[in-house]
Amino acid sequence: MEVVAVRRGAVRSVVVAGSLVLGVAGGLAGGAQASARDVTGAWAGPEADVSYHGRVKLTQGRLRVWLVPENDGPSALPNATVRVRLSADLADRQALSEGCARIGTREVVCETGALPEHGRGRHITLALELRERPPEVSVRFDTWWNGGASDRNRSNNELAVLALDTGDSYAF
Repeated sequence: MEVVAVRRGAVRSVVVAGSLVLGVAGGLAGGAQASARDVTGAWAGPEADVSYHGRVKLTQGRLRVWLVPENDGPSALPNATVRVRLSADLADRQALSEGCARIGTREVVCETGALPEHGRGRHITLALELRERPPEVSVRFDTWWNGGASDRNRSNNELAVLALDTGDSYAF
């Protein structure tokens, strides 16, 4: 697993339309692949390389996540699901974005929408309230479900970002 934390000022060259766009990629939870193999052992389903670009910001017990899913191909996907896991407990009540659901005390999943071949999905914004005010939160991203597509680039399937309670944006 690669761990990345970059302050917003260090990545000014990737600012697009006022929002920071950076990268993390996903595979299925736990590294499992759901694609079926044909009788020769080759992957029978589509092949895609799903990744995520964004930033996180922690301020006084509030965690903000901005995320853009991307597919480097070679096949388009009708949908995928990104999982966001935290090192701190979420508050009991959350106002989640459309297409997102809480699946545990520290986990949220969001659908990406259609991911065209070599294209981007919908922008995902999460405003998460934490149960307490921790001085830092580790945020892990991975693909929870990708429609059974294979992913030959498994080295970019998981990423963790450490966000300090400073109000600074940390890119991934």
